[in-house]
Amino acid sequence: MVFAFVITGFLGVGKTTLMINSIKEYFSDRKIAVIVNEFGEIGIDGKILKNVYSEVLEISEGCICCKLSEEFEKGVIEIMRNYNPEVIFVETSGTSEPFPIFLSLQNLGISVEGIICVIDAKNFDSYKEHATAKYQIGGSNILVLNKTDLVSEVELEKVEKEVKEYKEKYNLKNVLTGEVIFKTYALYKAQYGKLPKEVFDGIYKIEDIVKIGEEGIPSAHHLKKNDFSQRVVYLPEGIEFKEIDKYLSNVPKNIYRIKGIIKAKDLPTPVVVNYAFGDLTFQELPNYKGRSFLVFIGSNLSNKHLIQLN
Repeated sequence: MVFAFVITGFLGVGKTTLMINSIKEYFSDRKIAVIVNEFGEIGIDGKILKNVYSEVLEISEGCICCKLSEEFEKGVIEIMRNYNPEVIFVETSGTSEPFPIFLSLQNLGISVEGIICVIDAKNFDSYKEHATAKYQIGGSNILVLNKTDLVSEVELEKVEKEVKEYKEKYNLKNVLTGEVIFKTYALYKAQYGKLPKEVFDGIYKIEDIVKIGEEGIPSAHHLKKNDFSQRVVYLPEGIEFKEIDKYLSNVPKNIYRIKGIIKAKDLPTPVVVNYAFGDLTFQELPNYKGRSFLVFIGSNLSNKHLIQLN
C-alpha cells in the first residue's frame, strides 16, 4: 500500500532542506515521489528537488488546499499510475494549510503516516500571529522545531512553551461536535538538518486518530487571500552579484520571503537565493540553464518594495 507524509510550515522555515536530507537518510532504498506546492508562478523548490529526484510534480499559482485541490488529486493519480511509488512526500506552500491535503490523499486511498509541521525556532516570533501559521500548527499532528542551534536554551524553552500553547488553542476541531481532531500530538527537534527518524516510523498514522465520516468534516479555515501577495522579477543577463547583494542586505519589512535563482557574471555557478525574515542563504545549482529571477512574497507589495536595477 502507498503511504504518504505531508510536510507543512510557514514561509522560510526550512521544509525543503529537511525533507531532502531525510529522504536521503531514511528512504534511499524506497521508491519515492515528491509533490511540491509553490505559492506564485514559479516552482523554485521543484527545480532544486529535480536535482535529487526525477519524479517531482510542481503545482503552482495557488494553494493545494483550495482552488488546486482537483489538480492535486489528478497529479497524484498520474504519479501513481506512471511511477508506482512506495512513499509520497507532499511539501506544502508556506501559505497553505495541511489538513485539506490529508483529506485529498485519504480520498485517493493513500495512508497518511503523519502531517509534519516545521517550526522555525529562531524566527517564530516574526510569523506566529499569521493566521496561516496558526492553522498549520493546528492542522498537524507532528511538530518539529528547526534551527534550534541558532537560539539559546532559554529562547528554545520559550518557543516550545508557545508552540504547545498554540497547538492547544488552534487545534483543528470537528465542525459539528466541536471535538478537537488531534487529541495527542508529538513535538520534536530537527537533528543534524534532518527530521527525526521517529516521525517516519508509522506511529503517528493519521487514520488511527482521525475518524471522518458523515458526522462531520474537520474545520480548516483558510487565510484571506489578501494577506499574502507575490511578485516575480526577472533579472537581466550579465548582472553582477553585488547589485543583488546590496538589496538583500536591506530588505523591506513587509517582505517575508525571497526565493530565486541567480546567474551573475561574477559567480562561477548559478545559485539559489533563500531569504526569510532576515536570514539569507545561497545554494549552488550548477545545471540550471534558465533566466535569473527573484520571487518576492509579502504583504501589500508594490514596485517600490522590489529590487531596483539600473
